Amino acid sequence: MQGTWMSILIATSITVPALAIGWYAVWVLRRRLVVVDVHGASMEPTLRQGDRVLVRRIPAESVRTGDIVVIERSGAGAAAEQPLQLDRLDRRRDWAIKRAAAVAGDPVPASVAAAAGVTPGTAVPAGFLVVLGDNPSRSADSRVWGYLPTERLLGVVRRRLDGR
Repeated sequence: MQGTWMSILIATSITVPALAIGWYAVWVLRRRLVVVDVHGASMEPTLRQGDRVLVRRIPAESVRTGDIVVIERSGAGAAAEQPLQLDRLDRRRDWAIKRAAAVAGDPVPASVAAAAGVTPGTAVPAGFLVVLGDNPSRSADSRVWGYLPTERLLGVVRRRLDGR
């Protein structure tokens, strides 16, 4: 009888911490990574309608020109007035997947200058991004919106999850 209780105690002392570590690892990953579905043709041929991408949440200062980012469109309505929730992807928000064309300190591209209300070559101010779709004829982006505030950044696309 004593041996049975000892076996249960040993099994429990191994299993419970292992489960706790596993749950913690899942929690950490879910706070840092999110899967996003691509809608629309604005990023073709790089990303297509129906692709799924893995997005890593990073600070805005870590975004580099050329990164593909997921950012909330400006003027997305009441949901945009709420702070971003870091524990889940809020499906009520109007997310856009675009390429970072200029980050703080970079010159504003000529195609964006009018929408941003500046002259071409003006430096992008701190706290803002310029984003463009890879397919200009099918993309609403900074050529329409102007600057996008970095506080609306979800993260940077790390890889496509689809097999193509």
